[in-house]
Parts: sequence; C-alpha cells; structure tokens
Amino acid sequence: MTPTQTRYVRTYLVVEIIIILVGLLFLAPFYFVLANAVKPFGAIIENAASFPETFYWQNFAEAWRVVQFPRVLMNSLIVTSFSIGGMVIMGAMAAWRMVRRPHWVSRSMFVLYVAAMVIPFQSVMIPMVKVASVLNMINTRYGVIMIYFGFGMPLTVFLLHGFVKSVPRELEESAYIDGCTTWQSFFRIVLPLLQTMVVTVIILQTLWIWNDFLLPLLVLFRRGLHTIPLGIFRFFGQYMDQWGGALATLTMGMVPIVAFFLSLQKYIISGVTSGSVKG
Repeated sequence: MTPTQTRYVRTYLVVEIIIILVGLLFLAPFYFVLANAVKPFGAIIENAASFPETFYWQNFAEAWRVVQFPRVLMNSLIVTSFSIGGMVIMGAMAAWRMVRRPHWVSRSMFVLYVAAMVIPFQSVMIPMVKVASVLNMINTRYGVIMIYFGFGMPLTVFLLHGFVKSVPRELEESAYIDGCTTWQSFFRIVLPLLQTMVVTVIILQTLWIWNDFLLPLLVLFRRGLHTIPLGIFRFFGQYMDQWGGALATLTMGMVPIVAFFLSLQKYIISGVTSGSVKG
C-alpha cells in the first residue's frame, strides 16, 4: 500500500469514527427517555443515566390511566391529519396559481408568504388568542386546526412554489385539449407530479404539529381536547414531578410518529433538493 493510499484509509477511518460518535450523541436522548421510562421514580432521581436494573412497567399503566392515552392520541391524530390535509391541498393550489399566473398580485402574495416565515410565533400569539376568542375558536378542534393551517401555509407554499416550476406547462395544455377542466388538470396532472415535495411537506409539518406544545396550551383548556404534549404536562405541577409517567407517555407518543417518519424519510432529501434546484 502506497503512502497516499495509507493516508486515504486513515482519513476515511477517522471520518467514519467521528460520524459514528456523532450518531451516538444524537441517539443519547432516546436512550435517556427509554431507559427512564421503565424505572421507578427513586431510580430516576438516583442516576438517570444508568441502565434499569429491573423494568418497572407500572409507569406505562399509570400514564395510560392518568393521561387517558387513547383520547389524547386520537386528538393528536385528528388535529395533525386535518391540519396537514388542508395545508397540502390549499398550499399546492396556491403555489400552482402563483406560478401559472405570474401577475404582480401573485408575486406580491408570494413575497408575503415568504415574509410570514420569519415572523416569530411568540410575537403574534397574544393577538392570535384574542382573534381566536372572538371567532369562538378556543377549546375547539376546528379552531386549533385552522390556526395550524394558517401558520403552516407559508412554508408549504414556499416549498411547493419552487417545485411547481418544474412541471411542464405543456402537460396541462394537453389535458385541456383532451377536455379536462382547470380543476381536473390540477388534481389529475399537476398534483400527482408534486408527490415528492408533498410528502416532504407532510413529514416536516407533521413533526411540528405532533410535537407542538405551546399552541395547544394557549387554545385548548378542556382536558378532553388535550393532545399528547399537553397530556405529558399533567405529570408536572408546583409540588409534583412524575418523571416516570411523563417519560412513559412520551415513549408511547413517539411510536406512531417515529414509524411514520421512518416509512417516509426517503422522500425528504430528494424532495427538498428537487424543490431547491428546479425553477
């Protein structure tokens, strides 16, 4: 082996080891959650980093009872599903309209969507709560869904806008010649071609909505409407910190979203890359 090849192999091994160490560092939070979810409270306080000596499954039973996990899971599924569905359909239609009708109004609307992406939620949350109260959207599922829909549209339109430019206009013109209406052309020709970016939008927005705590805390006060993050919050109070139950709830809440993410993660890189270089 030549000196050049030896240096190449050494560099490769060093980079590989660094990547493995970084990967383990990112996996450390999962270890802490899973390990402490099956420990009694005393063992968690004594040494949170230790591997459980015995598996204390009572935490999961307590979490299931206190949080009413089937209900909070259903609430999270309903809020996430309807919010994402509205974002994808309306966002794709808006992006398609802006690209196909390059009027000054369309350009202005796109600039407003992009500008909305940089506005911190904390700066508008108090006016948002006041408006939601006036519109009777407090303590309702449709209220929090509409709010998520509004806050998620800027990123959705931004990502889809760049991808729509890659769809040849000739395909739509051919559909019109064959007798398709504008709606049929969009849903049968354009939307299927946006599949990669649509899946990317679904993944990114789902991770945000599923794990969001602040917005449901501001608008959902009834326990029967709580989502999983609010359910976890029930284990903490002024004189109470039940880490075992909270981590058990977090573990159960992670299972659906991790499975969903792993099943669709292959679309993330290809979708974001395509949307950034096309058009």
